[in-house]
Amino acid sequence: MMLAAFIFLLHVTGGRTTSNYTEQPELPGDQQMFSFEESGSTSSYTEQPEVNGESSKGNCTYRDVLNHLNLKENENFMTLPGGVKSPTKVKLDLLLYAILDVNEKDQQFVSYIWIDVTWMDDNLSWNPTQFCDIWDMYLPAEKVWKPDLTIEEMTEKDKAHPSPYVNIMWNGMVFRRDDMLVVSTCTMEVYRFPFDFQKCTLSFKSIIHSDRQIMLIPETESSRNTKLSKEMMRTQSEWLFIDMKIDEKTVDNFGVTQSMLVYTITMKRRSALYVINFLVPILLFLFLDLASFLISDSGGEKLGFKVTVLLAVTVMQLILNDILPSSSDKIPLIAVYCIGMFGLMMLSLMETILVMHLMEKDSKDQSLSKDCGDKQGKVSFQNCCREVKKLTHFCHICDMSPGETPSGLLPVAKEGSSSHLAEKSHASDELSEAVKTLTLLLSNREEERKPDYWTRVSKTINKVFFIFYVITASVFLLCLFFNW
Repeated sequence: MMLAAFIFLLHVTGGRTTSNYTEQPELPGDQQMFSFEESGSTSSYTEQPEVNGESSKGNCTYRDVLNHLNLKENENFMTLPGGVKSPTKVKLDLLLYAILDVNEKDQQFVSYIWIDVTWMDDNLSWNPTQFCDIWDMYLPAEKVWKPDLTIEEMTEKDKAHPSPYVNIMWNGMVFRRDDMLVVSTCTMEVYRFPFDFQKCTLSFKSIIHSDRQIMLIPETESSRNTKLSKEMMRTQSEWLFIDMKIDEKTVDNFGVTQSMLVYTITMKRRSALYVINFLVPILLFLFLDLASFLISDSGGEKLGFKVTVLLAVTVMQLILNDILPSSSDKIPLIAVYCIGMFGLMMLSLMETILVMHLMEKDSKDQSLSKDCGDKQGKVSFQNCCREVKKLTHFCHICDMSPGETPSGLLPVAKEGSSSHLAEKSHASDELSEAVKTLTLLLSNREEERKPDYWTRVSKTINKVFFIFYVITASVFLLCLFFNW
């Protein structure tokens, strides 16, 4: 009778204190976004907590959670969590921490990035209420399965040490964060250098798994990644980070279709230093070359000055050759700028050489004509003067009156009175011819003092070429300005 009463009391007491576990525990505020519905999990809790939380008080350590998960004996943790019909969804988030180098010559992009990778593993779940509200824990990374992600553009092995731990949430969500020093290839377009924009891509994909096994999904939108990257950016070298675009792609590699996430990083070059140290000096060399037209062509100073300016532009071209890659499809505008300036200065140098040659030729002709002209002029002038004196004296004799005729010449004068008139007329004609010759000689001597022919030609060439130089340089610079 007493035994029956004890059994009845025990049955009544047990019915009041025990209940089935039917509700999911409420999550903290920062963990409410993780749920089984997101991951498509079908697992449920069937265990019943002990009376008055005695079990919760006894399982309050991470080791108890590990024992519950049974990591040592359960081999499912080292295999792909998803099944054949449903691929494992791996969420990826990338933040650009630093732009270390952009090498145009080697076509390399060196960056420092943070990567957050999240995926669901139903085998790594527990009920937090049974373990003193332990919502998450950290495990060694080698103890669980991890997606085999790689960056397609990477050319050197990552030198940063990977994180040794992963964070596991109570609902089976695994979170891993790594920092990476990425040296990747980047096809750069330097046509508008130094006012260029560069777009470098970082393409994430699985090494071996197909898109039926692993599906890559971006964790956040492009605008949020851009904003956070700008806030976290520590150094950008000579570049200015603009934005980051995210594209989901499916590619075919060796007959295997794979899911891929492509992060396109857009950067703008800080061009102020190149403008001050490169573009402006070459423009000043052009102004110096224009100013050299004010130097006289008679000496060699103008030619030496132009050669010096031309050599300075050549040095700038050698510096540019070390910066720009030789694999560019188009000739960069800055190279066209240097070649154009070099060509104009070369034409200016050749024009100076031509002008100096013409002036030298004119100087030689003038010296020869001066020597010959002086000798011939003196002889002609002396002969002309003798003829004038002779004819003048003869005319003086002929003009004398008969009373004044000398006594010795009187018989002769009487006998040749008829012929004297003819000789007088002939002497007058010869005198006029001598005067014309003397006038012509004097006018020729005056003309020799005027500028010679080649000197006038060289001055005309200088004026025409200066106008051509200014117009061509102005049009050339305007065209480059609008293309830049």
